[in-house]
Amino acid sequence: MEFLLTTLVMTVTPGTGVLYTVSAGLSRGPRASVVAAVGCTLGIVPHMLAAITGLAALFHTSALAFQTLKYLGVAYLLYMAWKTLRDQSALTADQDDGAPRSSARVIVDAVLLNLLNPKLTLFFFAFLPQFVPAGHPHAALRMVELSGYFMLLTFVVFAAYGRFAAAMRDHVIARPAVVTWLRRVFAGAFAALGAKLALS
Repeated sequence: MEFLLTTLVMTVTPGTGVLYTVSAGLSRGPRASVVAAVGCTLGIVPHMLAAITGLAALFHTSALAFQTLKYLGVAYLLYMAWKTLRDQSALTADQDDGAPRSSARVIVDAVLLNLLNPKLTLFFFAFLPQFVPAGHPHAALRMVELSGYFMLLTFVVFAAYGRFAAAMRDHVIARPAVVTWLRRVFAGAFAALGAKLALS
């Protein structure tokens, strides 16, 4: 229960994944918000595997490895900010929700956002072992199980954020001034998250 409550607090707290899922819900509707939530959840898998196999220790001990991944994440967040600001078609009512190419792009961007976040690897490295007793005969399997709960909660929370944003979509896209303002807010938020990561 302690693990689930801590995980719930972490996933509900808005961050890069929530921001991206909300943006997808507003720009492309409910289907895209769920797709974005799936992508953000899939982006957790490499961090989980890194922590379980001990690769996270490399980032903990090697400043160069950590800094490299960190600045790749910063660069991608800044790219997302630029792309959001420049995309004049992002919040339009005639966007085709069913285009597979669009869904694939949403998933790729979501996975990369989480994949290039070194804090997620360090979080798993520091967080998971606290809930696995020392000398547990199946420690790796226990960490996989806990990671599964973490991913499930992440998906549910992110999808809820996205569906709520999608429900507000018609009210938003009917007001061009609000659309322009939201585009700038999302771009600024991505840039701010990049700056925060760079300075951390």
